[in-house]
Amino acid sequence: MEAASCCRSLGDGGIGGRGVARKAISLGKPILSITRVTKRFGGLVALSDLSLDVYEGEAVGLMGPNGAGKTTLISVVSGQYKPDRGRVAFEGRDIGGLPPHKVRRLGIARTYQIPQPFGHLTALQNTAVAAMYGRGLGKAVAMAEAERILDIVDLPGKRDVPAGNLEALTLKRLELARALASNPRLLLIDEVAAGLTEPEIPRFLDILKQVRSMGVTYIMIEHVLKVMLEAVERVMVIDGGSKIAEGTPHEVMQDEKVIRAYLG
Repeated sequence: MEAASCCRSLGDGGIGGRGVARKAISLGKPILSITRVTKRFGGLVALSDLSLDVYEGEAVGLMGPNGAGKTTLISVVSGQYKPDRGRVAFEGRDIGGLPPHKVRRLGIARTYQIPQPFGHLTALQNTAVAAMYGRGLGKAVAMAEAERILDIVDLPGKRDVPAGNLEALTLKRLELARALASNPRLLLIDEVAAGLTEPEIPRFLDILKQVRSMGVTYIMIEHVLKVMLEAVERVMVIDGGSKIAEGTPHEVMQDEKVIRAYLG
């Protein structure tokens, strides 16, 4: 219902002033090119002939109802799933079917809807481990880098707390920190803002600004529409594994197919 209300009420001025600064993207070769990708699980077609190009420096959103195929798509990009058909290319290299650790080393990192930290390690240690294994840093350098990244995601006060003792929203910030620790060129963000209260959203948008200032391109799945509308230049909407709309946040929110997808 939140999505339906937004679809109907958003005007030209609906993208607010605190959002992530828009960048003028110089179109050249895409940093990521997804071409006619299909993914099946038995008789279920999770993705059907889906294509998307993402350019360096861009922030792209993925929207769609629950079960639309959004997380499946980023799982294909990050190596969790191999596409049954189609091509996934990162910086011109075909990565479809590469295992996740090789995809990570190429410069792609992701977060998960359900965070997966080492519960017995502190927030600082979890982030440092990601820097060590994602970038090959030595321990001392990785610890210093982890300190810097925890500052970026606004978790310096939790640095010495075991991940198993952190509350859900803090774990999502830690999940973002661990992804950033591998120094990605492309970051896949899966519902990190879920559960944020209205007063917490501006700070999260500030974090995304800092991520972009690091030169990171990102694709974001998000159901918190205020975050989505202010954090990306372009949105692709998926329903039933197929693309039903693509354009600016304002354009897709006015699209009748998008409204029907959310209203049912």
